[in-house]
This record gives sequence, C-alpha cells and structure tokens, in this order.
Amino acid sequence: MPAEPPVETPGHLREAYALLASGPLVPIAGGTDLMVRITGELGPIPERLLDVSRLEDLAGISLESGALVLGARTTYTEIRRSALCREHLPALVEAAATIGAAQIQNRGTLGGNIANASPAGDMLPLLLATDAEIVAGSARGERSIPAATFWPAYRRTLLAPDELILRIRIPLVAGRETRFRKVGTRRAQAISKVVLGMSWRDHGHSAGWTDVRVAFGSVAATPVRVAAAEAVLEGARPSPETADAAAEAVAAAIQPIDDVRSTAEYRRVVAARIVHRVVRDAGGW
Repeated sequence: MPAEPPVETPGHLREAYALLASGPLVPIAGGTDLMVRITGELGPIPERLLDVSRLEDLAGISLESGALVLGARTTYTEIRRSALCREHLPALVEAAATIGAAQIQNRGTLGGNIANASPAGDMLPLLLATDAEIVAGSARGERSIPAATFWPAYRRTLLAPDELILRIRIPLVAGRETRFRKVGTRRAQAISKVVLGMSWRDHGHSAGWTDVRVAFGSVAATPVRVAAAEAVLEGARPSPETADAAAEAVAAAIQPIDDVRSTAEYRRVVAARIVHRVVRDAGGW
C-alpha cells in the first residue's frame, strides 16, 4: 500500500464535526471504495481519514413521518435483512443484493455509495426514482439535499468539506411502484454497465400512470433522470406501444460513453430495452 493516512476515530457526532471543521478529512465507513483510492489507483490519496464506524447517529433503519429512513452507515447486508425495507421498498433490497460479494455487502454502506458519487453507483438511480433526500450535518446544523441535485458533476456532490452524510430519507408514497434493473458483465459481483431505477403511481386500469421517474446510472457523468421517457409514460397505461415509445425516448435522450466495461451503443440499446421490459412487465404483456 503506497500510503497509510492517519485516521481519526470520533466517538460522538459533535467530535466528528469538530474534526471536520479543523481541516480536510475524508470519511471512511466500510472502505470498499476508499481503499482503492488509498492505493493511488483512483484519484488523489486522502491526507487524513475520519472513521465514522462508532457514530451511532449514522446507524439504523426506521419509519419516520411517512418515510423510510436509513442511517448513512447502513450496510447492504443490513438493507437485505431489514423487514422494513422488504415491506416498504423491496427494490432497495434487490439492489443491495447485486453489490459485490457477501464481504462487500457486509462492509459497504449506503452513505459510502452516495458520497463516492460514481455514475455507476448501483443505489443512486433508485434514490433519484424515489425522490430521496440526503440529510447532511455539520457544526453549523443539518440540511436536506434532494437526490435530484446531490450529484452536480462527475464524482462530485453538494457536500461541504465540513459536512457528513447522516441519513437518507425516502418518502413512502401511496400507490408507488418501484423497479430496479442492473446489467453487468456477469450475473453477480459486477460493476454496472447500465443500472435503472424506475417508479410510478398506478391508479388502476382506467387511469394512466402518474409521478413517473426514470433514472439511470452508467449512461452519463452522473446518475440522471430521463425526462423525455417520463413524459411519454406520464398519464399513459403500460402497453406494448407505450413501451416502444418510452424505449425510443430513452435511446434518443441518453449520452453514454465508450469505456473499458462497455460501448456507448451497447449502453444505449440496453437502457432502452430494460425500460421497454419494465413497462411491458408492469402491463402483463
């Protein structure tokens, strides 16, 4: 390992805030992404680390005021085992099950996936599709940042240097259906080539979908919503014709790139096809 940055390990949130205010610190929880940075393979090596593993304020899964609330250091294994997640947002459980092997799921955290800000982050399109809020805190207080604006550019977030992600709040909307799809090189332990989070409210056979959200990862510099596809689906019923139109809208709107994992054209075709399949499945076609 080319570097061993010093690690600060606060026992209380106020101590963590004081350390963050004192100078640059990079938070570490499970370390499944950050350890790659320490090798120098991805970005600059952090000068100092802030171990948040003892901060109980960042732990736990609960229901609060009509929302599913997950502490930032909630692991993927905890999400998979959570009765609340299985009952209220099974798509989140499905997504957590696709991330790495058991060792990664035991260590990796939802807050880490968010802060890492990779456009291939598997959980991020789901947060966009469910109108999630990221609650950040510092010695200056707390604030809620919509997932829709949290990632302004490639591997960047709206967090200030002295802020921590505390928890993630996902509103539970009556009638909302949420779906997750991931395409990788293999069926398990794969970085996504395309990842989809999609949601809508279904008001019955006689009414069209409303509040449609179509969000992708790995097709742009940040996780993105595809407004053109949402417009096609808003007010429509799921049918083969609707699926065709939504797929065409996705293919025309996204701007993926070629990289070591895939080609832009493959991503464009696959993104369109998985939206097509979700719409058809929802309509029973």
